[in-house]
Amino acid sequence: MLLSELLDEERLGLRVLYAAPDAPAQPIGRLVTTDLLDPGRYLSGGELVLSGLVWHRTPGDSERFVRSVSSRGARALLAGGDVPDDLVDACRAHELTLIEVPAEVAFTDITEHIVERDSGNGHSRASASLVRQRDMLAAIAAGRSLDELADRVSVAFGHICRVLTPSGRHVVPGPAELDPATVDAVTAGFLTTDRLPAPIETESGTYSVFPVGSTLGQRLTTWLVVVDGDLRTWPREEVDAVGELCAIASLDRSRRDESQRALRPIATEAVAMIEAGAPQSDVLAGLRQTGLATDQPVVVVVVEISGSGPPEGAPALLEDIALTVSRPVVARTGDGRAVALLPYSPDLPDLVRTACARFAPGLLASTTLSVGISGPADISGLAGALEEARFAHRVAHVGGTPVSVVSSEDVTSHALLLAAVPHDVRRTYATRVLGAVLEHDRRTRGDLVGTLSIFLETACSWARTAEQLHLHVNSVRYRIDRIQELTGRDLSRFQDRVDMYLALKSL
Repeated sequence: MLLSELLDEERLGLRVLYAAPDAPAQPIGRLVTTDLLDPGRYLSGGELVLSGLVWHRTPGDSERFVRSVSSRGARALLAGGDVPDDLVDACRAHELTLIEVPAEVAFTDITEHIVERDSGNGHSRASASLVRQRDMLAAIAAGRSLDELADRVSVAFGHICRVLTPSGRHVVPGPAELDPATVDAVTAGFLTTDRLPAPIETESGTYSVFPVGSTLGQRLTTWLVVVDGDLRTWPREEVDAVGELCAIASLDRSRRDESQRALRPIATEAVAMIEAGAPQSDVLAGLRQTGLATDQPVVVVVVEISGSGPPEGAPALLEDIALTVSRPVVARTGDGRAVALLPYSPDLPDLVRTACARFAPGLLASTTLSVGISGPADISGLAGALEEARFAHRVAHVGGTPVSVVSSEDVTSHALLLAAVPHDVRRTYATRVLGAVLEHDRRTRGDLVGTLSIFLETACSWARTAEQLHLHVNSVRYRIDRIQELTGRDLSRFQDRVDMYLALKSL
């Protein structure tokens, strides 16, 4: 039912006080009755909001209420009682359609009218949905690919549908692939938005993202369907059609995942043989069973997720990343890490870095993703490449950033030295140098450690440190003096600055 059809119902006597552009032609979504001052958290887009204005006390209340409602994409506000001028002004400022409900008309009358009008169409929509689902399932049974089904939905409803993963990999490749900057924005929006499906604004336009299957807090390993346009402006049957494509994509993913899971034991056994120094002929036979091309150089990649992560953890993320290169050979190791063997290409480290960076918005504060990449090796040199990748991973793991990718060519700094030192030794060293500062911050909730880090990163510049911390220079001097008192170190001495820097990197 369109908003214009509701307004044309003479029995209700609704009067438009402000109409947003193209408002009458918009379909009516869910009805929400509220008298909360800030109801936005209960809206997901496209709603018709009904309110008796009990929340209105001052003109500022109108601005707050309308901003909350419009920011969540509500279609229109139906207001009962005497509508104040400041509410009209706020709706005009936020382009939210405002409709006055006569005092003698109850909100239940409006609800019942919409339900009665939609009930006749509801059966036909449900029937059409079942027909589409049957057609899609029949197409899959006939051997049609997910690519073809996405094209079918795109053509039928005039919106290009794409299936992506959080790493930015296009599951359905083709000429309609999004550019890297748009992929960055879309995947970040998918990983961070409060509710799904949701519209995502990018520099190249608005896209709507739908989850493939249930996310249950596991968006890092969930596919997404990305569709041109804003779902809040679509008729209900178009949203339903995309939802059906998501259901079919979920089936397709299950099939692919089952195939990949079947390869994992074979890959795990092959990696175990490499570690054990098994004869090259045995290693070669095992790798051939995985489908890896053994007549070209191979790169070893090691991935670890520390802290809270998805149940499939490192193997699922590594398979997603690896599929941007080729069919992955991914093994799960006993230490919770994953190892992949991939055909070598010069741009592989950059591809891995780009993919991993897209996971960053979805990582919890306590979670880190560390990746180590070896140089190219032939089959006879895989044992060395595996050790090389693991060493690069250790360097990445002590990097101190949420996402860290290190290739063998990158291991040229102090990180090389730290990675070779056992973790408990590094922690002991850091505690001996900075223990008093850490205790001070814990007790006072101060930020001496953060100040020290920025001070050293800015080459001990008082002005630049003050600028980054938004403090007066004298405040920075006081903090640095306090650090020197607590540690007994003199930051004007190069040796003490090195000690402090290495201690920070060892935390």
